[in-house]
Amino acid sequence: MTTPRWQTSVGIWAFGATATRFVPGGYHPESMAADTVEKVKTAVEGLGPLVDGYEFHYETEITDGNAEQIKQALGPDHDIYTICYGLVPNPRFKYGSLANPDAALRAEAVDHIKRGIDLAANVGAKFIYWPGNEGYNYPFQRDYAKTWNWFLEGIQAGVEHANSKNVTFLLEHKNSEPAMQILMRNIGTSMYIVKKIKEMGTDTRNLKVNMDWQHLIMNNEPLGECAAHLLYENMLGHQHANSGWGSFDDDNMTGTQFIEQQIDLIRELQKGGYGKNGERIGFDLFPYTEDAVEAVKRSVIQFEYMREVALRIDDAEMQAAKEKADAVGAYRAFWKALGLTPEFEKTVYERYSKRG
Repeated sequence: MTTPRWQTSVGIWAFGATATRFVPGGYHPESMAADTVEKVKTAVEGLGPLVDGYEFHYETEITDGNAEQIKQALGPDHDIYTICYGLVPNPRFKYGSLANPDAALRAEAVDHIKRGIDLAANVGAKFIYWPGNEGYNYPFQRDYAKTWNWFLEGIQAGVEHANSKNVTFLLEHKNSEPAMQILMRNIGTSMYIVKKIKEMGTDTRNLKVNMDWQHLIMNNEPLGECAAHLLYENMLGHQHANSGWGSFDDDNMTGTQFIEQQIDLIRELQKGGYGKNGERIGFDLFPYTEDAVEAVKRSVIQFEYMREVALRIDDAEMQAAKEKADAVGAYRAFWKALGLTPEFEKTVYERYSKRG
């Protein structure tokens, strides 16, 4: 069974040096010499039609100066799908940007976001705000009320500017890194921020949430349930597909861990009509030691296979199980879609019936 696919995108950072704090030069130091345009050429040539668009951090990967070159490197069949907030790695903003105690730095951060939104409008992209540097590392370090007020006021300014440019503003949460306690640390907080910005008098129709799968897995937030909540509230705007072990932001290839949750999520996206307004499946990957092109290919292919499994699940059988909270029945339907047949069940009984 097949249905029209969702369009895809991938973060260009997958093609970087993939540095860690123990290997600051990265496992792919040869990538250090390549600029963004060269990385785009490598990606487009290697991935071809598997990826429709690419995602870039503002001023660290895409700028007003190189955007046109990037578009030319992408060619007619690919686009710039998102422009992402770019101040997280800037040491001047070690105490935050929108929530920085220094009012001048807060104003500079708002200006940075507005310029990123302007570029997004010019190239027809969405804007992702991931506030990895907005938070604190110790108890007693911050005045929580003031910090949150600054944070919300900054987001409000960004959303209002995005509204004026008709740009979708996507919130992406994470619990830690680089700030050990990021303010927007879970799906509930993300939804609270959307509601709060609306309460503050701002139109939130362009304010949505980007679900980064590993960020949820790190929090023990169930992928399918969170997607269902966001779909119900009309807040779901994008996906960053990946996998990981669950304790760190591994950004491993999609479909390598937590596979059953990923298939559950895909079913919720299918049921909720995800994609009908052009939403995509973005791949946020950090292939530390793997070939970047091959890691992205494998992620797209494994995602598509999980989508086929989700489509093969008998809807009536699964719904009947859910109506009774019948986990055994639900997994019978799930494993049947994976290929576990009644004939195999018979062989299990036969195998265990033999003695000696």
